[in-house]
Amino acid sequence: MSSLDWGVLILTLVVIVVYGVYKSRGAHNIQGYLLGNQSLPWYHVCLSVMATQASAITFLSAPGLAYSSGMSFVQFYFGLPLAMIVLCITFVPIYHRLKVYTAYEFLEQRFDLNTRALTAFLFLISRGLSTGITIYAPSIILSTILDINTTYTTLFIGSLVVFYTVYGGTKAVSYTQMLQMSIIFCGLFAAGIMVVHLLPGDIGFGKALSIAGKMGRTNAIDFKFDFQNPYTIWSGLIGGFFLQLSYFGTDQSQVGRYLSGASVNQSRLGLLMNGLVKIPMQFLILLIGVLVFTFYQYNRPPIFFNSFELNKLEKSEYNPELNKLKADYDLAFKEKQLVVNKMNQALDQDNKTEIDLQRKDLQTADEKGKSIRKEVTDLMTKNDKTADINDNNYIFLSFVTQYLPKGLIGLLIAIIFLASMGSTASALNSLASTTVIDIYKRLIRKKGSDHEYLQASRCATVFWGVVCIIMALYASKIGNLLEAVNILGSYIYGTILGVFLVAFYVKQVNGRAVFLAAIVAETAVILIGQQKWVAYLWLNVIGCLLVIMVAVLLQQIIGKDKPKTVN
Repeated sequence: MSSLDWGVLILTLVVIVVYGVYKSRGAHNIQGYLLGNQSLPWYHVCLSVMATQASAITFLSAPGLAYSSGMSFVQFYFGLPLAMIVLCITFVPIYHRLKVYTAYEFLEQRFDLNTRALTAFLFLISRGLSTGITIYAPSIILSTILDINTTYTTLFIGSLVVFYTVYGGTKAVSYTQMLQMSIIFCGLFAAGIMVVHLLPGDIGFGKALSIAGKMGRTNAIDFKFDFQNPYTIWSGLIGGFFLQLSYFGTDQSQVGRYLSGASVNQSRLGLLMNGLVKIPMQFLILLIGVLVFTFYQYNRPPIFFNSFELNKLEKSEYNPELNKLKADYDLAFKEKQLVVNKMNQALDQDNKTEIDLQRKDLQTADEKGKSIRKEVTDLMTKNDKTADINDNNYIFLSFVTQYLPKGLIGLLIAIIFLASMGSTASALNSLASTTVIDIYKRLIRKKGSDHEYLQASRCATVFWGVVCIIMALYASKIGNLLEAVNILGSYIYGTILGVFLVAFYVKQVNGRAVFLAAIVAETAVILIGQQKWVAYLWLNVIGCLLVIMVAVLLQQIIGKDKPKTVN
C-alpha cells in the first residue's frame, strides 16, 4: 500500500477508538457497562445490531462466495424480516419488562437455574468459537499487506479490540458501531462504482451482469425444495427464519444491543429497520463479488489469491513446477479471453444460439483454470502440510489492493477492520455479560458490590478476548469464513430457540422437562449434522422442533411439578 493508504487506514482506526473511549467515559457501573444505561435511540440500536452481524467476514468472504458460486447466499436472509416482526411482538417487550441484563435470566424465572446455565453455556461455546473467526478475518488483511504470518496480525487485532471493549463496554461498542456503519456504507458504494469503472469501455453494468449470468454467477433465487442445498428460497424462508429468530432473540451478542435501547419502541424500531436494510445491503455486497468476477474475465486473476502462501511456494524447491503452471495458466487465460470476446459479440447481436454455444465454451475454459489452480494448491500442500490452500477469503482483498486508486484502498481496508472491531467488540461484551450475570453473580458471588461486578465484567472481557484470540489462530483451516460462522451457529441456535419458545408459549412444561429435552435435541442435531442429507440451515428447524416436542412428551411422562410463571 502507498503512504496515503497507510495514513487513511491508521487515521480511521485511531479516530474510531478514541471516539468510542470518549463517548463511553460515563460507564462507571455494571448497568452502564453492559446496557449503556438503556439510553440509546433507535438508529443507534439499528446500526449497532447491523454492525454486530456485519463483521469483517461479511466484507471479505461474501464477495469471494459470490465470485466462486454466485449470489444464492442472499436467500439466507429471506427469513430475517419475519423474524424481526416476531421479535418485536414477543421477545423485546418481555426482556424490557423484566429488566434483565441477559436473555438467560428470563429462563431461570420461567424454568430453573439448570436451564439457565445450560443455555448460557451453549451460547458461550457458540459465540466464543465464532468470535475467534471474526478476529481472524482482519488478520488476513494485515498478513497480505505486510507479507507476514497471520499469527502476529491476529494477536495485534485481538489486543486492539479487547482494549477499547474493556475500557468502555456497551457504550463504546454502540457509539463506534454507528460511526463504523456510516463509513462502511460509503466505502461499499465507492467500491461498487470503481469495479464498473475499471471494466473495459464497451462493458457497462448491464453487460457485466449478463456475462456473469452466463457463467452461473447471478443465480440469486432457487425455488427447488432440496434438503441438501443450503441456499434455496425455502431454506432461507424457513431455516433462515429459525436461525435469525434464535440469533437475534436469544444470542446475547444481539440481545445486548437492543436491550440498550431507551424504550421498547426504540428497540423495536431499531430491529425493524435492520430487517428492512439487511437484505439489500447483503445483496449489494454479493453483487460487488459478481462484478469482480466479471472484471477478472478481462484481467488475468492471480493463480492463487493468498499472496503470502504463494510467496512461500515461490521461494521453495517447487518453484520450477510453479513457473510451468503459471505459464499454463497464462495460456489458458488468453484462450478464455477469446471466448469472452465472442460472447460479447453474441450478446451485442442477441444471437441466442451463439450465446448458448459460447456459454458452454466459457464453462469449459473456467474449469481448465480451476484445474490448474488445483495443481498449485497440491504443490503448496507438498511444500507445507499446514498451508492455507483455501483463498476464497482473499479474492476481494486482492482486487482492492491491486486495482483500486490510492486513498480508497486504505479506506476500504479500514472498513473491513472497523467491521471486525465492531462485531468482535459486541461479541466480547456479550460473552462478558453472560459470564458475569449468569455464572459469576448467580453461582459464585451472589452478594457482591456493583463495583465488584463491573471489575468482574472487565476481567471476563479480557479472559474471553484471550480465548477468542487462541481460537482465531486455528481459523485458517475452516474454508469460507462466512459459511463457517453460520454452520457453527446452526448446530446450537435451534436448541436454544426451542427452549425460549417453550418458555413463551408452552406454559404447561416445567424446567426439568425442557432441560432434558434440550440435551436430547442438541445431541440429535450434532449427529444429524454429520450426515450429508440435510443442509445446515435446516438444523435450526430440527433442533427447535425437537426441543418443543420432547419437552411436551417428557412433561407428560415425568413432569409432576407445577410449571413456574413469569409476570
